[in-house]
Amino acid sequence: MIDVAVTGALGKMGIEVSRAVVADPELRLTGAVDKTAGGAKAYGVSVLDNIELLDAGSVDVLVDFTHAAGAVANITWALENGVHAVVGTTGIGEGELAEIADKADSGDSNVLIAPNFALGAVLMMRFAQIAATVFDQCEIIELHHRGKLDAPSGTATATAQRVAEAMDADPVPPVQEKGVEGARGGRIGPVQIHSVRLDGLVAHQEVLFGSQGQTLSIRHDTTDRTCFMPGVVMAIKAVGSLPGLTVGLEGILPTL
Repeated sequence: MIDVAVTGALGKMGIEVSRAVVADPELRLTGAVDKTAGGAKAYGVSVLDNIELLDAGSVDVLVDFTHAAGAVANITWALENGVHAVVGTTGIGEGELAEIADKADSGDSNVLIAPNFALGAVLMMRFAQIAATVFDQCEIIELHHRGKLDAPSGTATATAQRVAEAMDADPVPPVQEKGVEGARGGRIGPVQIHSVRLDGLVAHQEVLFGSQGQTLSIRHDTTDRTCFMPGVVMAIKAVGSLPGLTVGLEGILPTL
Protein backbone atom coordinates (compact mmCIF):
# COMPACT_ATOMS: atom_id res chain seq x y z
CA MET A 1 0.00 0.00 0.00
CA ILE A 2 1.33 3.45 -0.96
CA ASP A 3 0.30 6.33 1.32
CA VAL A 4 -0.38 9.51 -0.67
CA ALA A 5 -0.85 13.16 0.27
CA VAL A 6 -2.15 15.78 -2.16
CA THR A 7 -1.21 19.46 -2.17
CA GLY A 8 -3.65 21.76 -3.91
CA ALA A 9 -6.23 19.24 -2.73
CA LEU A 10 -9.24 21.51 -3.20
CA GLY A 11 -8.30 22.64 -6.71
CA LYS A 12 -9.81 21.11 -9.84
CA MET A 13 -6.87 18.78 -10.37
CA GLY A 14 -6.39 18.08 -6.66
CA ILE A 15 -9.98 16.88 -6.30
CA GLU A 16 -9.53 14.48 -9.23
CA VAL A 17 -6.22 13.20 -7.88
CA SER A 18 -7.76 12.51 -4.45
CA ARG A 19 -10.64 10.67 -6.10
CA ALA A 20 -8.25 8.56 -8.19
CA VAL A 21 -6.12 7.69 -5.16
CA VAL A 22 -9.17 6.58 -3.15
CA ALA A 23 -10.39 4.46 -6.07
CA ASP A 24 -7.12 2.54 -6.47
CA PRO A 25 -6.74 -0.50 -4.19
CA GLU A 26 -2.94 -0.08 -4.07
CA LEU A 27 -3.09 3.54 -2.86
CA ARG A 28 -4.32 5.21 0.32
CA LEU A 29 -5.10 8.91 0.82
CA THR A 30 -3.46 9.90 4.11
CA GLY A 31 -3.02 13.66 3.76
CA ALA A 32 -4.39 16.73 1.99
CA VAL A 33 -3.16 20.32 1.94
CA ASP A 34 -4.73 23.45 0.48
CA LYS A 35 -4.20 27.05 1.54
CA THR A 36 -7.98 27.60 1.29
CA ALA A 37 -8.74 24.61 3.56
CA GLY A 38 -11.04 26.31 6.09
CA GLY A 39 -11.75 23.04 7.91
CA ALA A 40 -12.72 21.15 4.75
CA LYS A 41 -12.34 17.41 4.29
CA ALA A 42 -11.38 15.39 1.23
CA TYR A 43 -12.69 11.82 1.25
CA GLY A 44 -12.65 11.75 5.03
CA VAL A 45 -9.18 13.30 5.34
CA SER A 46 -8.90 16.73 7.00
CA VAL A 47 -7.43 19.31 4.62
CA LEU A 48 -4.59 21.28 6.22
CA ASP A 49 -3.76 24.85 5.21
CA ASN A 50 0.03 24.46 5.59
CA ILE A 51 2.25 21.60 4.47
CA GLU A 52 4.32 21.97 7.64
CA LEU A 53 1.32 20.54 9.52
CA LEU A 54 1.43 17.36 7.46
CA ASP A 55 2.76 14.24 9.20
CA ALA A 56 5.62 13.14 6.94
CA GLY A 57 5.66 9.74 8.60
CA SER A 58 2.24 8.97 7.14
CA VAL A 59 3.18 9.87 3.54
CA ASP A 60 5.13 7.87 0.96
CA VAL A 61 4.34 10.07 -2.06
CA LEU A 62 3.31 13.73 -2.25
CA VAL A 63 1.31 14.74 -5.33
CA ASP A 64 1.45 18.45 -6.14
CA PHE A 65 -0.89 20.43 -8.39
CA THR A 66 -0.53 24.01 -7.11
CA HIS A 67 1.49 26.88 -8.62
CA ALA A 68 5.19 27.21 -9.40
CA ALA A 69 6.34 28.93 -6.20
CA GLY A 70 4.21 26.73 -3.98
CA ALA A 71 5.30 23.58 -5.81
CA VAL A 72 9.00 24.30 -5.24
CA ALA A 73 8.37 24.76 -1.52
CA ASN A 74 6.30 21.57 -1.39
CA ILE A 75 8.94 19.56 -3.27
CA THR A 76 11.60 20.89 -0.88
CA TRP A 77 9.48 19.78 2.08
CA ALA A 78 9.12 16.32 0.55
CA LEU A 79 12.84 15.93 -0.12
CA GLU A 80 13.75 17.11 3.37
CA ASN A 81 11.29 14.65 4.93
CA GLY A 82 12.09 11.51 2.96
CA VAL A 83 8.93 11.67 0.84
CA HIS A 84 8.80 11.07 -2.91
CA ALA A 85 7.07 13.73 -5.03
CA VAL A 86 4.96 13.59 -8.18
CA VAL A 87 4.44 17.06 -9.63
CA GLY A 88 2.06 18.29 -12.32
CA THR A 89 2.58 21.99 -11.62
CA THR A 90 4.17 23.83 -14.54
CA GLY A 91 6.20 27.04 -14.68
CA ILE A 92 9.10 25.82 -12.49
CA GLY A 93 12.29 27.53 -13.72
CA GLU A 94 15.43 25.82 -14.98
CA GLY A 95 17.44 27.04 -12.00
CA GLU A 96 14.88 25.65 -9.58
CA LEU A 97 14.81 22.34 -11.44
CA ALA A 98 18.60 22.14 -11.12
CA GLU A 99 18.35 22.71 -7.36
CA ILE A 100 15.63 20.05 -7.08
CA ALA A 101 17.80 17.61 -9.04
CA ASP A 102 20.77 18.24 -6.75
CA LYS A 103 18.69 17.68 -3.61
CA ALA A 104 17.08 14.55 -5.03
CA ASP A 105 20.45 13.13 -6.07
CA SER A 106 21.91 13.68 -2.61
CA GLY A 107 18.93 12.36 -0.64
CA ASP A 108 16.69 9.33 -0.31
CA SER A 109 13.63 10.75 -2.08
CA ASN A 110 12.81 10.94 -5.77
CA VAL A 111 10.88 13.51 -7.80
CA LEU A 112 8.90 13.06 -11.02
CA ILE A 113 7.76 16.24 -12.75
CA ALA A 114 5.63 16.02 -15.90
CA PRO A 115 4.28 18.87 -18.04
CA ASN A 116 1.28 16.70 -18.89
CA PHE A 117 -0.05 13.46 -17.40
CA ALA A 118 -2.46 12.65 -20.25
CA LEU A 119 -0.98 9.67 -22.06
CA GLY A 120 -2.34 11.00 -25.37
CA ALA A 121 -0.44 14.26 -24.82
CA VAL A 122 2.75 12.31 -24.15
CA LEU A 123 2.24 10.53 -27.47
CA MET A 124 1.56 13.86 -29.20
CA MET A 125 4.92 15.21 -28.00
CA ARG A 126 6.70 12.06 -29.13
CA PHE A 127 5.02 12.10 -32.55
CA ALA A 128 5.99 15.77 -32.92
CA GLN A 129 9.59 14.92 -32.11
CA ILE A 130 9.57 12.28 -34.83
CA ALA A 131 7.91 14.63 -37.37
CA ALA A 132 10.56 17.26 -36.63
CA THR A 133 13.18 15.03 -38.21
CA VAL A 134 11.30 15.29 -41.53
CA PHE A 135 9.81 18.81 -41.56
CA ASP A 136 11.73 22.07 -41.32
CA GLN A 137 8.97 24.41 -40.07
CA CYS A 138 6.77 24.19 -36.97
CA GLU A 139 4.25 26.28 -35.06
CA ILE A 140 2.25 25.38 -31.94
CA ILE A 141 -1.20 26.55 -30.92
CA GLU A 142 -2.07 25.75 -27.31
CA LEU A 143 -5.48 26.45 -25.82
CA HIS A 144 -6.38 26.36 -22.11
CA HIS A 145 -8.98 27.58 -19.66
CA ARG A 146 -8.76 31.26 -18.76
CA GLY A 147 -7.57 30.57 -15.21
CA LYS A 148 -4.27 28.98 -16.31
CA LEU A 149 -1.46 31.06 -14.88
CA ASP A 150 1.43 30.31 -17.25
CA ALA A 151 1.75 30.97 -20.95
CA PRO A 152 2.93 29.17 -22.94
CA SER A 153 1.87 25.98 -21.21
CA GLY A 154 4.44 23.52 -19.92
CA THR A 155 3.34 21.06 -22.58
CA ALA A 156 3.86 23.58 -25.37
CA THR A 157 7.26 24.55 -23.99
CA ALA A 158 8.38 20.93 -23.72
CA THR A 159 7.08 20.16 -27.22
CA ALA A 160 8.86 23.17 -28.73
CA GLN A 161 12.14 22.26 -27.05
CA ARG A 162 12.00 18.70 -28.37
CA VAL A 163 11.07 19.87 -31.86
CA ALA A 164 13.87 22.44 -31.85
CA GLU A 165 16.42 19.78 -30.89
CA ALA A 166 15.27 17.37 -33.60
CA MET A 167 14.51 19.74 -36.49
CA ASP A 168 16.88 21.09 -39.12
CA ALA A 169 14.93 24.31 -39.23
CA ASP A 170 14.37 26.55 -42.21
CA PRO A 171 15.13 30.08 -40.91
CA VAL A 172 12.01 32.02 -39.96
CA PRO A 173 11.65 34.97 -42.36
CA PRO A 174 11.42 38.43 -40.80
CA VAL A 175 7.89 39.74 -40.30
CA GLN A 176 6.77 43.33 -39.99
CA GLU A 177 3.90 43.42 -37.51
CA LYS A 178 1.43 46.10 -38.49
CA GLY A 179 -1.14 47.24 -36.00
CA VAL A 180 -1.12 44.35 -33.53
CA GLU A 181 2.05 43.74 -31.55
CA GLY A 182 2.79 40.07 -30.89
CA ALA A 183 0.50 38.77 -33.63
CA ARG A 184 3.06 36.09 -34.46
CA GLY A 185 3.13 34.81 -30.88
CA GLY A 186 6.28 33.92 -28.97
CA ARG A 187 9.19 31.76 -29.99
CA ILE A 188 11.27 28.94 -28.55
CA GLY A 189 14.12 28.39 -30.97
CA PRO A 190 12.57 28.20 -34.45
CA VAL A 191 9.11 27.27 -33.13
CA GLN A 192 6.40 29.93 -32.89
CA ILE A 193 3.91 29.39 -30.04
CA HIS A 194 0.44 30.90 -29.81
CA SER A 195 -1.42 30.75 -26.46
CA VAL A 196 -5.20 30.96 -26.22
CA ARG A 197 -7.00 31.42 -22.88
CA LEU A 198 -10.80 31.12 -22.87
CA ASP A 199 -13.57 29.89 -20.59
CA GLY A 200 -14.96 26.60 -21.85
CA LEU A 201 -11.55 25.13 -22.71
CA VAL A 202 -9.68 22.54 -20.65
CA ALA A 203 -6.34 21.74 -22.34
CA HIS A 204 -5.70 21.47 -26.06
CA GLN A 205 -2.65 21.61 -28.30
CA GLU A 206 -2.05 21.46 -32.04
CA VAL A 207 1.44 21.11 -33.49
CA LEU A 208 1.58 22.27 -37.11
CA PHE A 209 4.44 21.24 -39.41
CA GLY A 210 5.06 22.59 -42.88
CA SER A 211 7.36 22.00 -45.83
CA GLN A 212 7.14 22.54 -49.54
CA GLY A 213 3.73 21.42 -50.79
CA GLN A 214 2.50 19.80 -47.54
CA THR A 215 1.53 20.26 -43.91
CA LEU A 216 1.08 17.89 -40.99
CA SER A 217 -1.11 18.55 -37.95
CA ILE A 218 -0.78 16.63 -34.66
CA ARG A 219 -3.46 17.53 -32.13
CA HIS A 220 -4.48 16.44 -28.65
CA ASP A 221 -7.69 17.53 -26.92
CA THR A 222 -8.49 17.16 -23.24
CA THR A 223 -12.22 17.30 -22.62
CA ASP A 224 -12.18 16.19 -18.98
CA ARG A 225 -9.49 16.25 -16.27
CA THR A 226 -10.06 12.58 -15.54
CA CYS A 227 -7.83 11.83 -18.55
CA PHE A 228 -4.80 12.86 -16.49
CA MET A 229 -5.46 10.36 -13.71
CA PRO A 230 -4.07 7.12 -15.25
CA GLY A 231 -0.76 8.92 -15.76
CA VAL A 232 -0.79 10.34 -12.23
CA VAL A 233 -1.51 6.95 -10.69
CA MET A 234 1.20 5.35 -12.84
CA ALA A 235 3.67 8.01 -11.66
CA ILE A 236 2.76 7.53 -7.98
CA LYS A 237 3.49 3.82 -8.27
CA ALA A 238 6.73 4.31 -10.24
CA VAL A 239 8.44 7.30 -8.59
CA GLY A 240 9.95 5.23 -5.78
CA SER A 241 12.04 3.30 -8.33
CA LEU A 242 13.17 6.35 -10.35
CA PRO A 243 16.31 7.76 -8.67
CA GLY A 244 16.77 11.52 -8.50
CA LEU A 245 14.73 13.83 -10.72
CA THR A 246 12.72 12.51 -13.66
CA VAL A 247 11.08 14.96 -16.07
CA GLY A 248 8.20 13.60 -18.16
CA LEU A 249 6.36 10.29 -18.25
CA GLU A 250 8.46 8.75 -21.01
CA GLY A 251 10.68 7.03 -18.46
CA ILE A 252 7.76 4.93 -17.23
CA LEU A 253 6.33 4.24 -20.69
CA PRO A 254 8.84 1.74 -22.14
CA THR A 255 7.29 1.78 -25.61
CA LEU A 256 8.40 5.42 -25.99
